[in-house]
Amino acid sequence: MSPSPSSSPSSSSSSRRKPLLYCAGVAIAAVTLGVVSWQATAPAEKGSGGSSAAASPRTDPAAALKALARREPGDKLAVGRADAPVVLIEYSDFKCGYCGKFARDTEPALVKKYVENGTLRIEWRNFPIFGADSEAAAKAAWAAGQQDRFEQFHAAAYAEGAKEKGFAGPRLVELAQQAGVPDLERFSADMAGEQAAAALKKDQDEGYRIGVTSTPSFLVNGKPIAGAQPLDAFTAAIAQAEAAAKQ
Repeated sequence: MSPSPSSSPSSSSSSRRKPLLYCAGVAIAAVTLGVVSWQATAPAEKGSGGSSAAASPRTDPAAALKALARREPGDKLAVGRADAPVVLIEYSDFKCGYCGKFARDTEPALVKKYVENGTLRIEWRNFPIFGADSEAAAKAAWAAGQQDRFEQFHAAAYAEGAKEKGFAGPRLVELAQQAGVPDLERFSADMAGEQAAAALKKDQDEGYRIGVTSTPSFLVNGKPIAGAQPLDAFTAAIAQAEAAAKQ
């Protein structure tokens, strides 16, 4: 299936709802099928007795999705405690209108309510599907992160009207300035370097492996959520995941 581009919301409320519902169905199905395919093609893990290991991430699709949380303390593209009971993984594209909607309307509320009290960790995955500009913006975000300005770059690139200005080289430097990146020469070098390309490929390979085809797509402790859903959809999923983590 080719990528399902997510465009900016139109002025009509009905035209907003239909694309969201369509993209949600497509992406949830894609994630589920992708994981099932992954499990079907993965080699079985053997225990000491030669039998397949029980309840391993490779044999349990839900566990496999949950295990994608990296929980690296020094991850520049993450916020929240590494040992938080709930991890939200976001696959997003800076040219995606619905990704911007989530970043502006929903994400700040989740940070304030759940990240700040230690319940939630958010891990971003750069998943560009709209071509060269998307990939350039993803590498720029990674480069800003190397100077601890990923969140600020993320906010600047997803600000209202930002994507309409494009993500050509000079524009990315301008966004880095807005984000307060202190060393712009290093930023430009990092953005063009092999490490940025490798980091992007790692995120893309992960998303493609589990079947992500549209943005934004999310995992909340392994539970798929697709599209810029209302805040209530995320609070419900976080509450459910937190309760399960306590069991």
